[in-house]
Amino acid sequence: MKPKVFIDGEHGTTGLQIRSLLSGRDDIEIISAPVERRKDPRARAEFLNAADVAILCLPDDAARESVSLITNDTTRVIDASTAHRVAGGWEYGFPEMDKGQSDRIAKAMRVANPGCWPQGPIATLRPLVSAGLVPDGYAVTVNGISGYSGGGRPMIEDYVAKGEDAPEFLPYGLTLKHKHVPELKAYAKLKHDPIMQPAVGNFAQGMITVVPLQLAALPHVPKGADLHAAIADHFASIKGGMVEVAPYQEVERVPEIDPEVYNGTNRMRLYVFANDSRAQALLIAVYDNLGKGASGAAVQNLDLMLGLNS
Repeated sequence: MKPKVFIDGEHGTTGLQIRSLLSGRDDIEIISAPVERRKDPRARAEFLNAADVAILCLPDDAARESVSLITNDTTRVIDASTAHRVAGGWEYGFPEMDKGQSDRIAKAMRVANPGCWPQGPIATLRPLVSAGLVPDGYAVTVNGISGYSGGGRPMIEDYVAKGEDAPEFLPYGLTLKHKHVPELKAYAKLKHDPIMQPAVGNFAQGMITVVPLQLAALPHVPKGADLHAAIADHFASIKGGMVEVAPYQEVERVPEIDPEVYNGTNRMRLYVFANDSRAQALLIAVYDNLGKGASGAAVQNLDLMLGLNS
């Protein structure tokens, strides 16, 4: 019998993407509530409890409600909201984060799918903190840009309506209360809240994150090659992962550092650039905010939990 998968919130941005990625698969069965019943808690409860895996693509409060509606001990959950990313009893759904993380996800009953913004900084910072090259008390700043699909349906509709008149570069999160800060702090192993300075661009999807490092402020100043080696060694130890590390080189620009280059994939590519004489470095991640940053990650986690190879 094929495992049953229920996407609670399948008509939202992430839900539609996941449904599209799963379409045509013959190794799972997608079950859906009738359109007229999809907002009925009784219908949601019925399908949540009938599923082998429920994928929640909902606002935080609705995601918590969905979990409360599950009354059996067999339905496993992937939550794409922010609600459970640092909650006890939930496994963080970034398979390449650590050696063995994919095995923990495979065995978990509850998996919190990562947010798009923290994944790049976690991928570059966590190996450095684990290796002792960057102290956990370092004051981290994250910059970057993502496509407007990261803002959900309201932002998508706004950008599409404005067309060429939409802002090319729009910083946001200026209250310094970005919702992804807690998970970035927790999984990058940081003691202090990082500053996140995100921006949205006039393109649909894709993203770049940048973590600048003032290495001279560190007790022991590493070289750029040391940073690159620690990150490369980490991801080389992850078998079957979707994260790759670019060769270490000194160049002014790299054409492939384009926010849209990995659109429609679950890939992430990491770069380390440094000026050793100035003791400064940049950690850059390029990936799709709807792929590795949302729906692609959810499908990767689903396959791990069901023991499938998509």
